[in-house]
Amino acid sequence: MSEGFWRRCSSCKKEIAFSVPYWICSVSSCNRKGSSYVFCTVGCWDAHLPTMRHREAWAEEQRAPATAPAAAESTQGAGKRTVIRRTPSPGAAPKPSTPAPPGGRNDAPREMLIVASKLKAYVRARSGMNTSDGVMEELSERVRALCDDAIDRAREEGRKTVMDRDF
Repeated sequence: MSEGFWRRCSSCKKEIAFSVPYWICSVSSCNRKGSSYVFCTVGCWDAHLPTMRHREAWAEEQRAPATAPAAAESTQGAGKRTVIRRTPSPGAAPKPSTPAPPGGRNDAPREMLIVASKLKAYVRARSGMNTSDGVMEELSERVRALCDDAIDRAREEGRKTVMDRDF
């Protein structure tokens, strides 16, 4: 790492100085350790979209570390995040955004997550037994708990996608 700047822009290769705002892509594959793209402007971020073919992405403002030692501790930077969404192409219908609930778990829908007919058919085929309707709610609760744990693991790894390995 050079003493004069933090990193170079992934698009135009200009230097990104310490303690200045920079932009990252919201897509998790752009923020992996091996790639971790950073951009000096929103225009540079926008230039990488045609190559990466993201379906839905936005730029997130970050702040470069103040000093070289701080940069060694954290490659993501710290500070307030500002989100810039890419404008849809002409003629494309805008997609509604569904942000994650702030505190999370209490705002999530409490619908049934289990398909009753499929579960009942499975139990009958495996054992010849019937299945009580109360089983669906209990299984939905357990699935919610599994999903909450997987969401926490994905967040801890800095991803915005829950993957099979999170379970």
